[in-house]
Amino acid sequence: MKPASLVTILVLAKVAGLSSRTLPLSLWLPSVLFWDDVAVGVALWAIDRVVKRPRVTTAIYWIVIGWTVLNVPVVRALSSPLTVNMLGAAGGALRDSVTHYATAGNTLIVTCLLLLAWRLPRELARIPPLAAMISTLAAIAVALPGPLVERRVDVHGFERNAVTALVRTSLPRVEGRELAGEWRLSPMLGLASLTPVDLGSLRHAAAGRNVALIALESTAAQYLRSYGAADDPMPNLTWLAETAIQFDRAYAVYPESIKGLFALLCSRSPAFDIPAEVHARAACAPLARAFSTAGYRTALFHSGRFAYLGMQEVVARQGFETLEDAGAIGGNVQSSFGVDEPATVSRMLAWVDALGRDERFFLTYLPVAGHHPYPAAQPGPFAGSDDLSAYKNALYDGDRSLGALLQGLRARGHDRDTMFVLYGDHGEAFGQHDGNFGHTLFIYDENVRVPLYVSIPGVTTGRVTVPNVASTIDIAPTILELAGLPVPGAYEGQSLLEPRSRLALFQTDYSLGLFGLQDGCWKYIFEIDSSRSRLFDTCADPQESRDRALELPSRVRAYSARLRAWTSATRAAMERAP
Repeated sequence: MKPASLVTILVLAKVAGLSSRTLPLSLWLPSVLFWDDVAVGVALWAIDRVVKRPRVTTAIYWIVIGWTVLNVPVVRALSSPLTVNMLGAAGGALRDSVTHYATAGNTLIVTCLLLLAWRLPRELARIPPLAAMISTLAAIAVALPGPLVERRVDVHGFERNAVTALVRTSLPRVEGRELAGEWRLSPMLGLASLTPVDLGSLRHAAAGRNVALIALESTAAQYLRSYGAADDPMPNLTWLAETAIQFDRAYAVYPESIKGLFALLCSRSPAFDIPAEVHARAACAPLARAFSTAGYRTALFHSGRFAYLGMQEVVARQGFETLEDAGAIGGNVQSSFGVDEPATVSRMLAWVDALGRDERFFLTYLPVAGHHPYPAAQPGPFAGSDDLSAYKNALYDGDRSLGALLQGLRARGHDRDTMFVLYGDHGEAFGQHDGNFGHTLFIYDENVRVPLYVSIPGVTTGRVTVPNVASTIDIAPTILELAGLPVPGAYEGQSLLEPRSRLALFQTDYSLGLFGLQDGCWKYIFEIDSSRSRLFDTCADPQESRDRALELPSRVRAYSARLRAWTSATRAAMERAP
């Protein structure tokens, strides 16, 4: 009875996790949604028949049950069970996010499922053998078509249970192949939908200036006033944008901070299903080292912790003269997300004060304000009790410290001799697309379209909005060209001062395997697990609500081929890392 009980618990856990999600109406929906659950039950039955040791079967039963019920709150929050990559991110650095979902409702669901798992085998044993056989055959009959019709019903990966999600993401999903190509050249030549702007007159415009590179944690462009939002959660940033170059179509290459930081500082694409710590060993021409070689003093300050997903390994090889995180700044080495942002700003200004009068600096600031679960040191102006309001208040809290940094540099006379580059390391989602919460699981615009500003006081005297498609791997060569320094030939990114049409390429491997690109107005997403394509005209449909993949098959084929080749090539390149 344990296999039947296990299937029952798996199904109930899935229903509990997806109770608030919208699923397509289809006769095939039960087959697609539950065939993984029946398959796990059949696997337990087969093990029981082969091993013939009840204790082994019972142990496996409770291991699977325990893992399944643990994942229910995760699915309720993120619409995905834990995968291999998600497990890697669920350590101490995310303790606050994990405990945020230890609610009374989730605790009740988990407790009820555990009690039912304990009682159910005894109750099912009372069912007459014929009725049990009919029920078993009916479940198998429903499940059998599942693998064959999975592509007909798009359930966004909800068919996976806690066990199969872990198994599927443990297996290779992309084969590394040695390929060469102009990956960011549009395969739809002659069909450009945007006219790029030439910024060539700004070459060397920041030569001899200091450089402040500031990340905006979990900040999607669509939430900011300068990008058209009704609210203004970052008024200091809005003020700075009035005298900045603003790139309207900038995209993170990966919707997570560590691989995203590698991509920016090394100007190269991260690899699919390759851990961040492996990226630390990859060939890199670090941006910080280019400035250090040119005589700049260099420092990176992070108000979070380096001990997260290989971040320590990545930043240690970047050539920064000074590297400090929350532990060094505030002394709290056990913190989950770090110290308050004001402490980091004070430490950065003290570092600037310690420099010689004639020393130039390259300063990088990585705040954590804006990261889930959206804590704020002071109340903000957004009164709602929902996550989006809390997020905006967290951005507002971080913006106070941004303002303090700008004011501190102004008070020291560095407002006129410093170039400011601010970018979002990735976005943040709040259900704009069904099941899309947080930032890592999807690559819709709320996940990967980020703000990007360049302000050169005295040069950029008014806001200039640029429609050119940009990627975060373009930031390093753009900064170097503005500063009048050589751009390493190893960079994959291109200076954004050039009036070239280029693609932005991005991917995520946290749950479903997703590759995507932005080509002018066109946004394409490919789901590797199901080979499903989505195509949106983001100029006419900025909410990405109308999928046009069936209307434009030639565009879909061209984009799919480009993404498959790019992903295979980047993986092969990373596999060569020592």
